[in-house]
Amino acid sequence: MRRQTQAGDVERALVELGGYATLADLYKRIPIQNWGTKTPFATVHRILQMDSRFFRIRPGLWGLTAQRDPILNRLQIGEAASEEQQTAFDHTYYQGLALMIGRLRGYEVFAPKPDRSKLFLGEPLGARVSLQEFPRFTYDSLCQRAQMVDVIWFHRREAGLFPNSFFEIEHTTDFNNALIKFAEFQDFRVRFYIVARRERQGEFQKRITASAFDAIRSWVKFVDYETLVRLYEREVYAQQAGI
Repeated sequence: MRRQTQAGDVERALVELGGYATLADLYKRIPIQNWGTKTPFATVHRILQMDSRFFRIRPGLWGLTAQRDPILNRLQIGEAASEEQQTAFDHTYYQGLALMIGRLRGYEVFAPKPDRSKLFLGEPLGARVSLQEFPRFTYDSLCQRAQMVDVIWFHRREAGLFPNSFFEIEHTTDFNNALIKFAEFQDFRVRFYIVARRERQGEFQKRITASAFDAIRSWVKFVDYETLVRLYEREVYAQQAGI
């Protein structure tokens, strides 16, 4: 009988998950308790990076090399995919990760209703939302504006639900619209996050220095995609480890 290796465990788990998965979801499926390693999460990551049976689809998202073309076509990011399809996938992928981080941290999470039918790794994004209706935490005009923020984390308090963090996923769009949206909530104790490619951080820094954003500058943080993925993986690892 052929002995099952650690890489074989990773391969089998990916097969069970449909051929692709986030590192965090993959980690939950692998029988790491049988490995006898003190750093199982790092070991899984190393195997994915070094073994030719696996390929990187996006930061934190891995697939089986033998199924590469079918997987990319299924996700609508293969060679035949349009630029619009590629952009739509990336936006929803990082939007979904921000929702999942919020839920793992114990927040109630909201995404705009028009976005919920979009697919996040094969499932409607709406499956990751915990709030079906938007909490009326302030004036209707501001609530209408807030409902279009890509992701919001809410605290649940005795008096109701109140926003903790706003996230705007800026894959290709101008940062200005997101910053103007954030500025409307400068009187609330809310953290603001712009999520984008690392290469766009310089562009963000130029935008945020405009005098129009003086009031919110210290509250707005830039988060690159790789950092967002690491935050998600860290939350999953902590939960699995009981930390």
